Amino acid sequence: MEALQRLYPIGIQTFSKIREGNYLYIDKTEYIYQMTHSASSYVFLSRPRRFGKSLLTSTLHSYFSGRKDLFQGLAMERLEKEWIEYPVLHFDMSMAKHVDKERLERLLDFMLSDYERTFGLDPTAGDANLRLTRLIKCAYEKTGKKVVVLIDEYDAPLLDVVHEKENLGVLRNIMRNFYSPLKACDPYLKYVFLTGITKFSQLSIFSELNNIKNISMDEPYAAICGITEDEMLTQMKEDMGMLACEIEYFL
Repeated sequence: MEALQRLYPIGIQTFSKIREGNYLYIDKTEYIYQMTHSASSYVFLSRPRRFGKSLLTSTLHSYFSGRKDLFQGLAMERLEKEWIEYPVLHFDMSMAKHVDKERLERLLDFMLSDYERTFGLDPTAGDANLRLTRLIKCAYEKTGKKVVVLIDEYDAPLLDVVHEKENLGVLRNIMRNFYSPLKACDPYLKYVFLTGITKFSQLSIFSELNNIKNISMDEPYAAICGITEDEMLTQMKEDMGMLACEIEYFL
């Protein structure tokens, strides 16, 4: 019996790797086009762990980087006409799980230093918010394009200490400080997208940023992550049919 031919991206959360490696990708790009062309340029999405938030963020990274080649055959290829390349700052905060104050500050320093070198800035010690502000302005000035900021799992550093009053307060202040430029740098920002498990208002990190659109429970975006029954019956129809044949063969 012939085995299934398409590869499944088990554990792969990078959009470019899935597309370049010919893995199965459930097309969510119509939702992405709708989301990025809405009235809100600050968007938050909450979903449980292992629900596709990181892949969605990676897809946005490729889209705003102008990687038209990765979207061939997808809804985005039909919808998008311009394909403008914007500078993208992508922070994956899932790396900051199980950290204390010192380790969190080192991780933020590592992330900022990497982008500072990319845009020709000398990595310097200092407050994370000032460095992020300088980085956003520099990226805008050097490229002539507004900056896209993607923050995946914004709440990851806090979830492990959410019941530890002292540690929660310390780490929350660090993250609140780090995210604070997102309001002050609005003139230089094209789009800001954040994901997390907890609603952003619960952790009091973005109290100053009052223009975030929370789409977590919005019906038009209900299927932006995960796989729906309809997608299984359409985009995975061939795979489901071959699997059914294999099961019947072995029975």
